[in-house]
Amino acid sequence: MSRKPELRGRAARLARLLPGTASPGQAARTPFVLLVVLLLGGGLIGLLVLNSAVSEGSFKLADLQKDTKSLTDEQQALQRDIDAYSAPDALVRRARELGMVPGGDPAFLD
Repeated sequence: MSRKPELRGRAARLARLLPGTASPGQAARTPFVLLVVLLLGGGLIGLLVLNSAVSEGSFKLADLQKDTKSLTDEQQALQRDIDAYSAPDALVRRARELGMVPGGDPAFLD
């Protein structure tokens, strides 16, 4: 004995556009479902973009770490060369090659 409520105004015009089997509850649910689908799709696309950015950053980080390691190795090799040239025996050898002689005892004047 329940009867459908009678629609008036704009609701009646919209109800005529919908198929006869659709109830007003289903018509109101369609925009909500569409909104949820759009939000989920947008979230998925945003997640993919974020994931791509993080992956790109990790590749850049790996390249920079590799560059840092090679530059550190080069710096250590150069420091070893400096230490080798600064050693006392190396200085004596190079001084003799240049024709230098060891100095004698210093003379003091009164």
